[in-house]
Amino acid sequence: MKQLGKYLSAFFLALTLVTAVGCSSTPKQEGTGEYIDDTVITTKVKAAILDEPSLKVAEINVETFKGVVQLSGFVASQAAVSKAGEVARGVRGVKAVKNDLRLK
Repeated sequence: MKQLGKYLSAFFLALTLVTAVGCSSTPKQEGTGEYIDDTVITTKVKAAILDEPSLKVAEINVETFKGVVQLSGFVASQAAVSKAGEVARGVRGVKAVKNDLRLK
């Protein structure tokens, strides 16, 4: 009976380790928690852009990876490029902004 207990303990320890390692992040892949955090940041940045009357949210794509926000798309003016970057930087949780917006 004690032998079975040892095997079960070893099995659950191995299962726990595999689960923990499977959810960790690598330089090119996010962990589960980071993915959720990045989704929240992306949503907040899109909402902030939507709240800015001088910007059109349909023209600006927002992607986030490990807290770094990338803006892409085509906007009408250089002022819109600058404003979108400024708005994104103002969102809590944003570590950096890559502003790849282009003029139409």
